[in-house]
Amino acid sequence: MSVSSALGPGGVPDPEASAEARRMMELVSTMKEMHGSEKAAILLLALGEESKVVWEKLDEDELREISQAMSNLGVVRAEVVEFLIKDFVSRFSATGAVTGTYEHTYRLLAQFLPKEKVDGLMEEIRGPAGRTMWDKLGNVNETVLANYLKNEYPQTVAVILSKVRPEHASRVLQALPESFAIECIQRMLRMEPVQRDILDKIEATLKQEFMTNLARTSKRDSHELMATIFNNFDRQTEGKFVSLLEEKNKESADRIRALMFVFDDLAKLDPAAIQTLLRNVPKERLSLALKGANDDMRNLFMSNMSERAAKMMREEMAAMGPVKLRDVDVAQQEMVQITKNLADKGEIMLSEGGGQDELIY
Repeated sequence: MSVSSALGPGGVPDPEASAEARRMMELVSTMKEMHGSEKAAILLLALGEESKVVWEKLDEDELREISQAMSNLGVVRAEVVEFLIKDFVSRFSATGAVTGTYEHTYRLLAQFLPKEKVDGLMEEIRGPAGRTMWDKLGNVNETVLANYLKNEYPQTVAVILSKVRPEHASRVLQALPESFAIECIQRMLRMEPVQRDILDKIEATLKQEFMTNLARTSKRDSHELMATIFNNFDRQTEGKFVSLLEEKNKESADRIRALMFVFDDLAKLDPAAIQTLLRNVPKERLSLALKGANDDMRNLFMSNMSERAAKMMREEMAAMGPVKLRDVDVAQQEMVQITKNLADKGEIMLSEGGGQDELIY
């Protein structure tokens, strides 16, 4: 659309034309930010079963990259879909948006690929999140990664640790045997620039030997699944089932408890994270959640508010009078979920200290 076409009679700006121009600019900007594999994933999702002929022509690396992108898409706005497939927009105008999920991706691939190949692809996707191999390694628990690396050559470990985030590398080094760790540190200090083909080989080995096995193991971790289920119980139900399980299988109860992230764990957030959380929790839900919290938790949140805001919060809680425990549990669980969402988006960091204070997902 030209500038002149956005003007009405007499050179007066046409509001509808201007709005359309802004919409088109936003769409163009969205397209520029999207990775090529994401665009391909949207097109193939929109085509549905008719995309079979395209999938059959992709090589293994393309299959893996597009499948990964597809499973992470979530909801894609209809106008974005239409922008990508203008020539076929009439075919999809009735459905509009498409949704990319793990399950949808699996069902679609299973229609025209061997089950073993689909399982392999999807198991890898289930592994730690991240666009690159080094991003993925940065999301692997340091003990798990150290147990794998301690069997590698120190020079190889030095290359790998130089590519992941420094804070994660430090935790992996602490988890390695001391003599081996110091050897890796010396190699890192003397390291020269690594050739691209060597890096490619290391990445390929990590992908084949480590990440796929890790994804397969994670898929079968029933304790992690049960911890997620327990997180969605109200406080009384959670306590009842944890106690009953403890009587039958204390080890499993302890593992589930360690994997759970509950309202009391918010006390481990740093001040910056708490302030970010405060900006994202509706005030009426915050006051209800704190109404049922202990004094330490209340003081923690109040200390991160302005004096005036803290006073208003206390007055609002006092004005509530008696509240149902069930309502408090729901509000607290909402705060926990908001915290997890903020952490997933990278807006806050959950505790990364060692020992029992560490929160791992």
